[in-house]
Amino acid sequence: MTFGKFLSDRLGRIILWLICFTAAALFLFATGTQMGILVILLLIFLLLFLAVQVTDYLRQRTRLMELESILENLDEKYLFTECVPAADRLYERSLFKLMRCAGQAMIGAVSDAKAAQREYREYVESWVHEIKAPLTAARLVCRQLDGEARRKLDLELVQIENHIERALFYARAESPERDCVIRKTAISEIVSQAVENHRTLLIHSGIRIETQGLEEQVYTDKKWAIFILGQLLQNAARYHREDPVIAISAKPFGKQIQLTVQDNGIGIPAHELTRVFDRGFTGSNGRARGGATGMGLYLCKKLSGFLELNICLTSEENVGTCVAITFPAEDNLTKM
Repeated sequence: MTFGKFLSDRLGRIILWLICFTAAALFLFATGTQMGILVILLLIFLLLFLAVQVTDYLRQRTRLMELESILENLDEKYLFTECVPAADRLYERSLFKLMRCAGQAMIGAVSDAKAAQREYREYVESWVHEIKAPLTAARLVCRQLDGEARRKLDLELVQIENHIERALFYARAESPERDCVIRKTAISEIVSQAVENHRTLLIHSGIRIETQGLEEQVYTDKKWAIFILGQLLQNAARYHREDPVIAISAKPFGKQIQLTVQDNGIGIPAHELTRVFDRGFTGSNGRARGGATGMGLYLCKKLSGFLELNICLTSEENVGTCVAITFPAEDNLTKM
């Protein structure tokens, strides 16, 4: 708050005071008061007026700076009214009393929302574990079939499992700190497990996997990294062309390690590249081939942010797509 803005906020009051003083000066002049005395009175009035305004301005600015400092240091901003010191003036005390009532209502609403979110997450996790039993039974039944029927049913079961996995990680992404553990992990373990998890889909799509430089070690949550890589493999399988190949390689990137997943699929139109990580965005390819949810890359981006990964996607139509994931260096991690 500047002094000019402070005065402009009190402009009406200042004008009223000037009118009153002018009227008083005219009355004194009309009653025979000497001009010298009037000038002295004017100077005294101006000095007193400026002293009062400057004092009031400094008091208000100090109070505002104190309140701003309290707000900046709060992680939960809605607790502001609960943390401010008691006010000296009646108007400010009454104002903060009203704000405190509103803040308490907000705290109650936030607590209810967090409880509902926690219940939803727990329900989804419970549902995922419960649905695994009938899926396992369905796989056992599927093994009794032969030929094309078994292959098609097996592929559909894989798709169901992938959707369930996305639902689970979507629920966990709302409070990732409860499930995430950063540890030193070999990239080869992440890649081999992700490929194994999607082996049926990759075989069905006729995709050949090429790897290079996977002996590097990174700091990440192994389970979450496997999920992220799995989403990239699913996309490559969904949008493949003839003789599909997925090249997975890793190399040092300064103190960091960069994992690259490149395919020779149908690619992504240039005008859609800025939206591929948006929630629910399926793009023209997803609409053309059907079955896309627009959640895979969205979850990759969201989980990467918590894992402190940098994920970057480039693509060219009819050439392929390349996704680069840069793992943080050990001395840059904040979640160890």
